[in-house]
Amino acid sequence: MRVTIVRRVPGSTFSLDIYADNLVAALKIVRPNWEITEIAPIPWNSPDKLWQSGTGIKKYYETFWRHPRAVCREDADIFHVIDQCESHIVYGLAKAHKPVVATCHDLVQFIYPEILRDQSRLPALSLATWKYSVSGMAKADRVIAVSTNTAQDLTRFLAIESARTTVIPNGLNPEFRVLPSIEVAEMRRQYSRPDTFCLLNVGSTHLRKNILTVLKVLKMLKDMSIPVCLWRTGDTFTKEQQAFIQAHDLESDIFDLGSPDTARLIQIYNAADVLLAPSLYEGFGLTIVEAMACGTPVITSNVSSLPEVVDDAAILVDPLDVEAIVAAVCQLQQDPRYYGQLVAKGLLRSQFFSWQQTAEQVARVYEQVLSTRGLSDT
Repeated sequence: MRVTIVRRVPGSTFSLDIYADNLVAALKIVRPNWEITEIAPIPWNSPDKLWQSGTGIKKYYETFWRHPRAVCREDADIFHVIDQCESHIVYGLAKAHKPVVATCHDLVQFIYPEILRDQSRLPALSLATWKYSVSGMAKADRVIAVSTNTAQDLTRFLAIESARTTVIPNGLNPEFRVLPSIEVAEMRRQYSRPDTFCLLNVGSTHLRKNILTVLKVLKMLKDMSIPVCLWRTGDTFTKEQQAFIQAHDLESDIFDLGSPDTARLIQIYNAADVLLAPSLYEGFGLTIVEAMACGTPVITSNVSSLPEVVDDAAILVDPLDVEAIVAAVCQLQQDPRYYGQLVAKGLLRSQFFSWQQTAEQVARVYEQVLSTRGLSDT
């Protein structure tokens, strides 16, 4: 079988690069006789600044004209658009009667459209083009959803019936594992005081990530004289978040660990005492699985996809209930037995997620699509 994987601009979205890189690598393992090629748009200089040096024109020309036509010219038995934001490409493939599968990671902009307002100078145009793009999934032969919650959103927002969706969770890179304590001791010495309980938050600072609640939890714990600090990786704080930090004198309790590579991130997970991830919405929540695989207990939200991802291996809380989150942190800090039980559950749960398992399920979707069309899958 000849498979063409349709990617985003390289380096434009870290989490989608993880998905694409690992899926392609695993597909080559589970179906070694298949020919798998990848195609991505030609990068442009500055995707959001529509008024500078014709960059915006280049972006829209590349995204909605040149790249979709380049994809349609590919000689493949099946096409896989691996990001819902690129699903405008499905229109042309479907029109040409070419078999196509699309992956949907989330439809968060339907729920939090302000994400595009924060990222674009012309948010109304960005939202309109985003809706046009994701609606292309309705033309695909099959849509892969990374969680049941995302599959339900496909029906809710795009009227894509459940019979045309297949839930296939993300995998986990086996590099994420428990490290010997000696490998993380220096990080603890550098970024925390003795006997400090280290909270970790990983990812962006968009509204849906609920960072203000994380900061409120830190403040309440500090007011209770509990020795605690917050480690942050990913985006920088927003102006609103920075104002809260300054107003409550939290600067010395927060350590910005930047945007680490995989090896460094694994060290950070191992060195932290708990991952605090009270997101308001997640299509999947890969950082939670990564933390569990590193032996780090997780406190996360009881909404969207997160309960199905963690099962019973994390503490689930109302993401806006600061007192409940504080109580969960205190329980982990004060009860070593419970802490150990949660570590063990997390390690066991993380073993459920494997890129080879994900790739095997994706490969079967390809085969089913071609079988339904009466085409060869060899």
